[in-house]
Amino acid sequence: MVPFKRVFSYICIMRNAIKYSGVILFFLLLISCAGKTTDEKIISVTIEPQRFFVEKIAGDKFTVKTVVPNGQSPETYDPTPRQMQDIGRGVAYFQIGHIGFEQAWMQNIKDNNPKVQFFDLSAGMDLLENNEAHDHDHADHGHHHGAVDPHIWSSIDGARAIAQNILLALLTLDAENAEYYWDNFYLLMEEIDTTEMQIIQYLQPLLSRAFIIYHPALTYFAHDFNLTQLCIELDGKEPSPAQLKELIDVAVNYNVEVVFVQQEFDRKNAELIAKETNCRLVTINPLAYEWADEMIHIAKSLANE
Repeated sequence: MVPFKRVFSYICIMRNAIKYSGVILFFLLLISCAGKTTDEKIISVTIEPQRFFVEKIAGDKFTVKTVVPNGQSPETYDPTPRQMQDIGRGVAYFQIGHIGFEQAWMQNIKDNNPKVQFFDLSAGMDLLENNEAHDHDHADHGHHHGAVDPHIWSSIDGARAIAQNILLALLTLDAENAEYYWDNFYLLMEEIDTTEMQIIQYLQPLLSRAFIIYHPALTYFAHDFNLTQLCIELDGKEPSPAQLKELIDVAVNYNVEVVFVQQEFDRKNAELIAKETNCRLVTINPLAYEWADEMIHIAKSLANE
């Protein structure tokens, strides 16, 4: 007969072995994973609408990572160390063109990542300038004089240019899958065409073709569809009481019915103007991932549907 103490000792040993086996297995898995290299091919983009377009064409051939998170302003955002590491691990960076984040950071990113290929998605597009319009006779009231407007994605023509530049970039990065990218490109162009037709249907009967917006993110949208954009923000700053009064008078003259406000900006002045002009206050997100849905939402809001 086996002594009780020896049996108890065996039980303790087995219990501890079971208890710590999971921990040991976990560390073995960590060690094995650390020795593996990933074949993930990363493309970095600045804003979420870019990710929408790139993923439509690239499909499952690349992983697309956005630098500026939703809800943050791409005019002033500073990347985290982790994001800078992700950019360095990537094969390419797709720039939107002239936005504040890229103006401040892109040269630094290029200098520190010589192996990453860079592509400008605004290449070949007719870019609009931000024209200061103190007399309020221009469709782009509130812009910086002479500066290029970066919001090319808020436009049908801009979307087509972005898609074409993405296709060319992917063909450069991965020519072996050219047919795959071409097929996806044609599908995306069909979606852009459908979005345009829907927007036209909503906007065609409009009597009031002007709108107010806090930050001038819809310059190209207004240009595409013969609309007048009036901006609350002046030179990137809050307007003075006198400027607000002037904008309210202009809005009344234009028979404005809608004031747009974006989630990354303060609502106070937009709410004041909407109240003073009896306009509808509508929240939009031109930086949303679902580009087509957001463009249609803007058009429906203008049409009050």
